[in-house]
Amino acid sequence: MNVKILIASDLDRTLIYSAAALRLGVPDARAPRLLCVEVYEGKPLSYLTETAAALLDGVARTGAFVPATTRTREQYGRVRLPGPVPRFAVCANGGEILVDGEPDTGWRRRVRRAVADECGATLDEVLDRVTRTADPAWLLRARTAEDLFAYLVVDRERLPLVWVKELTEWADERGWAVSLQGRKVYAVPRPVTKSAAVAEVVRRTGAERLLTAGDSLLDADLLLAADHGWRPGHGELADSGWTAPHVTALTTAGVAAGEEIVRAFAEAVDVVVDAAADGRG
Repeated sequence: MNVKILIASDLDRTLIYSAAALRLGVPDARAPRLLCVEVYEGKPLSYLTETAAALLDGVARTGAFVPATTRTREQYGRVRLPGPVPRFAVCANGGEILVDGEPDTGWRRRVRRAVADECGATLDEVLDRVTRTADPAWLLRARTAEDLFAYLVVDRERLPLVWVKELTEWADERGWAVSLQGRKVYAVPRPVTKSAAVAEVVRRTGAERLLTAGDSLLDADLLLAADHGWRPGHGELADSGWTAPHVTALTTAGVAAGEEIVRAFAEAVDVVVDAAADGRG
């Protein structure tokens, strides 16, 4: 497989959105038509606009598209994106590379060796720290993902930001990164990055140019590794004012930002969608 341009994008709150994250911002009668791309426990969960769906279908058919998500393999498996299934996908924030839907065991071993060699705390120690210091008043669930990192589901309104700051400082000293995304707090080993996994996909495909998109601090390394990147007008990066010379910082937020990002991807690989196909006809 050889492609000149590789497009690696975060999924949640970058390309696909829950109902709570849509931020439609227009009267109901003017809201865009939406396509559901994920169902969880029998209920629709994630969406993109029909326009974005038509564009993403075209991008995927070029073979250039690589989902790069913090989701576990199981969570990623629930998402049914438009177009053919991508040959490569990055899951678990770079801890897993899927090739034709199957985990690359060699990459998995490589990542786990790096975590063991470079991190000053184990996953069990990190999970113990976060659960021991968290308050049951705002901690809803604590989970681990792919035996690599931990995440908490929290009541965001009650979550003290000082707790996040203290955890960030504690984790940083031990080679871990902390990210607050919506209702989830992630603690991820620093060697586990989307950029490293995507770089491996670039090597295997022989791509000459890399385009990326993402909204959270866990996406910053992916954006920095790109020839050009896009950041929506919401999320951790937007809230902190993060940007870089080669990163387009959109002012658009919510699902409309996702559509704008996919449109930029489509233009980069010369995908054209007519008005009837993209939901505006």
